[in-house]
Amino acid sequence: MTDYAKRIDQDAFRRDLINWFNNNKRTLPWREDQDPYKVWVSEIMLQQTQVDTVIPYFNAFIRQFPTPSALADADEQEVLKAWEGLGYYSRARNLKTAVKEVKESYGGVVPKEKQSLSKLKGIGPYTLGAIMSIAYNQPEPAVDGNVMRVLSRLCNIEEDIAKPKTKKTFEALVRQLISEQDPSSFNQGLMELGALICRPQSPKCDRCPVKAHCQAFHSNKQNVLPIKSKKKKQSTHSYYVLVLEDQSGQLLIEKRPENGLLANMWQFMMLEKKEVDQALILPYVEEVYQTQVFEHKQLESIKHVFSHVIWELDVHYFKVENIKHVEHSQMLVEKSKIDAFPFPVPHQKVYQYLN
Repeated sequence: MTDYAKRIDQDAFRRDLINWFNNNKRTLPWREDQDPYKVWVSEIMLQQTQVDTVIPYFNAFIRQFPTPSALADADEQEVLKAWEGLGYYSRARNLKTAVKEVKESYGGVVPKEKQSLSKLKGIGPYTLGAIMSIAYNQPEPAVDGNVMRVLSRLCNIEEDIAKPKTKKTFEALVRQLISEQDPSSFNQGLMELGALICRPQSPKCDRCPVKAHCQAFHSNKQNVLPIKSKKKKQSTHSYYVLVLEDQSGQLLIEKRPENGLLANMWQFMMLEKKEVDQALILPYVEEVYQTQVFEHKQLESIKHVFSHVIWELDVHYFKVENIKHVEHSQMLVEKSKIDAFPFPVPHQKVYQYLN
């Protein structure tokens, strides 16, 4: 394995990075103290989500669930509702499962032992390193896409960061570079540098505190690195969304399965387009739900992009007589109470059409 750390002055880089971070770090709510639970929640929320989006969710979440035990005791639907709009809901379910173990096995205190922490559900190498270094000041690497981008440029590393084995290269590099005295500021400094300066496009090299050490900058390769192969193309799924409102103003909603995409979230009825011709939707609704349709109109279509899947939704609204057939996963809910249920973003948009 190439010893990339030898390409730079490690002591000087460490010093310049930490000094810059301590003088320029953003004021963020999870940085107010070194509470490991807050660090944990923030790092889970920040996966796949921008800082500005996370801040209000984080503040509201901590107000509602201020400790691991409070989150462990909460109803899952309540937790999913608090997460509503952030997406990647398995993060919230895994977090709730993990804090339950923290309450039961560690007295509600986030363990500082690496082995114990790593066994908690949803805590991978990055989150483990973030909690260990930021909250407990242990010299553990916390390597995500931002960090790999920074270090690719810093040490002129041409390995493909999309390949899982490459992450091991960067973790080993961070172990060589990390400050033993202040690993918290070092790791956060790398993250902050990637977020504010060493951005994916048009990095702000003129403002970079470590450009004197940056191999890519000196060889004018900052816009070439990191090397990243393209992801597989997302698959597209087309559905009809069926919004049924009965004469009393109740809406029919259904709970998604316990596993898979958007598990345990709520939605309006969804039907794959290949299952029924659009011209037959009205008789389909009348037959399946044993009701009579008084009004039918098509609303604005919705396209929603997940990480691996694209949903194309044609939305149909039906005003119906009393619904006589409701599946066990479905229920009729008054419009005024619908906000109590956690809905994924595309179905939140559907609901907005009705108001």
